[in-house]
Amino acid sequence: MGRGRPDLHREGRYKFPPMSALSTSHRQNAAFGAGAILASQASQNAGAAFGKHLFPMVGAEGMATLRIGLAAVMLLAILRPWRFPVDRAHAVSLVLYGATMGLMSLLIYLAIARIPIGIAVAIEVTGPLSIVLLGARRPLDFLWLAAAVGGLLLLLPLHATITLDALGVLYAAGAAVCWALYVVFGRRVSGPVGPRAVAWGMLVAALIVAPIGFGHAGTALFAPGILLAGGAVAALSSAVPYSLEMSAMGRLPASVVGILLSTAPAVAALMGFLILEERLAMVQWLAIGCIVAASAGSALTIKPPARTPSEDAAR
Repeated sequence: MGRGRPDLHREGRYKFPPMSALSTSHRQNAAFGAGAILASQASQNAGAAFGKHLFPMVGAEGMATLRIGLAAVMLLAILRPWRFPVDRAHAVSLVLYGATMGLMSLLIYLAIARIPIGIAVAIEVTGPLSIVLLGARRPLDFLWLAAAVGGLLLLLPLHATITLDALGVLYAAGAAVCWALYVVFGRRVSGPVGPRAVAWGMLVAALIVAPIGFGHAGTALFAPGILLAGGAVAALSSAVPYSLEMSAMGRLPASVVGILLSTAPAVAALMGFLILEERLAMVQWLAIGCIVAASAGSALTIKPPARTPSEDAAR
């Protein structure tokens, strides 16, 4: 608020709401935004946990196909992106964005089929975190880098007291790489294509993952009960979180959104405990805490890179 507004209010020239009302409204908006982000995290990870129950029937590959394919149908129906064709100049980036989205979803499902969901997500989140930490310059930035590396080392099966499926860890690491690339390509298309990029990207992801899922599960994917359960997982994992995050973005600063999103590994571990009865060792909880702290700290303190002129024009 400008400093001159209280004087104008006293002179009766303008009718401004009392400062207490503005503060209350701001707090309510912030509280709603924070609640929406946390609900998004809970919904997304609950969807993944429920999806794991379908692995014995259709496998991780089939479940990934159901989630991506049905989410693509939902987003295409809601956003109807064909009304605004995509320029050829952005088509390649859009395809790469969708490809990384699909591979990320497939790999994380293959990972949580073998290791606890909280650990898989903690490894996966180091992908986008590495993008942020690549710009580390100050001593405090390297503190977050050390916390992330320390947490990752605690998670890896390098200790006699920790037994994790090595292939599951590799799948989670692959998902982390895909998430980092997803951020890169998503940034390229978010400005020129806007929200429609999600629908187009999900369609590309479905076209890439579907042959793998059908090759593994076959016609079992079309069983009415499987389709119904898959639709619920797709809504929980994609449609609901996307809507909640969109409603929260305009209510919170980017740093606060980053801090709240950094709780993903802890929320995933909690959902794994509540839905799948996955119990983690104390050292694994400590590792998740280190990665969450690194993500939250980097979101709060690391300066974002300067925007290019093209990015400013896209705003």
